[in-house]
Amino acid sequence: MLNAWLRLQSRSRAALVVGAVALIALAAWAAGSRPKDPGAAAAAQNRPALTVTVARATRVALPSVIKASGAIAAWQEGSVGARISGLPVVLVNVNVGDIVKKGQVLARLDDATVRTELTQAQANLAQAEASARQAEANRDRALALKASGALSEQDILQNTTQAATARAQVSQAGAALAAARLKLQYTALTAPDDGVISARSASLGVVSQAGADMFRFIRQGRLEWRAELNASQVTQVTPGLNVSVQMPDGQMVSGRIRQIAPALSAETRLVIAYADLDPHAAARAGMFASGEIRRSVSEAITVPSASVVIRDGRSYCLRLQGTRAQQVAVSTGRRNGAVTEILAGINEGETVVARGAGFINDNDVVKIADDAAAGNGART
Repeated sequence: MLNAWLRLQSRSRAALVVGAVALIALAAWAAGSRPKDPGAAAAAQNRPALTVTVARATRVALPSVIKASGAIAAWQEGSVGARISGLPVVLVNVNVGDIVKKGQVLARLDDATVRTELTQAQANLAQAEASARQAEANRDRALALKASGALSEQDILQNTTQAATARAQVSQAGAALAAARLKLQYTALTAPDDGVISARSASLGVVSQAGADMFRFIRQGRLEWRAELNASQVTQVTPGLNVSVQMPDGQMVSGRIRQIAPALSAETRLVIAYADLDPHAAARAGMFASGEIRRSVSEAITVPSASVVIRDGRSYCLRLQGTRAQQVAVSTGRRNGAVTEILAGINEGETVVARGAGFINDNDVVKIADDAAAGNGART
């Protein structure tokens, strides 16, 4: 009897659980089948995905540029070295980075021994001139007595020869004196041209060696950019074109193409275009910099560079149709600062998303941050 009663209670609890589950399912079905508010669905669909700025595709004059890179080097590098050996350096007037003028004394060598040699050469010249005067006087007397027959032909020839020899000794002594004066001049190391000292090995007490460099300098302080061009680029470059070279700190240095190398390098298959750079504090010899060579200027349809996004290896712009963005594949060309040339895909006057384009998908609704920007192609 007890067992029957327990089975009856168990079946009642199971029936209650099944009934509760059925009620919950019925309530869920009723809630799902209730008709949705069409106004709320439309509002959700037209909700802006992002607030953006816009710009208009405009036609502007755009320069054609060739991008290249290369080293910055001295236009010409000069050297100042000792011309005589064995003399110690007693004075150094300049250091690396100093600007020097043509003829300026950079260093001096000890000239005590050279001055002694100069004094001796002056004395030798005076002695040779005295001997020459005496020999010439003897020659003149011998020639005067020739008609009288007081002297033989041999004596007359001897006096004439002695006079000529004495005059030759004067010339020799004069040359020795000139060499001594030149040697004294060489004890002063002077700059052969205007420039900037780039290296210095001279120091006090160092004994000079003939031919050894003591100073190196950048002639006239002029620097050049050696742009490396491939075979297709070099056909588009001619002397006289303007260049802009970007320094490592972001500053731009202007210049002009001076000449182009006549042959390509056998190792790199590149040709060097030499561009004279305007004086600029940021430019240093030995830098490696990138830059642009500016060719002719032509009209082009441009949009802000921020409007062009790269997706899956292709370029796109988000064109506005009212407040909805339409993704359009474009072909890009030149880039000049903050604008990019559009070769195909966007027509002049069409409005595109500028700032925020990278976060917008095709057919998204956007909110324009500044309505005036849509009528101003230069504003983003």
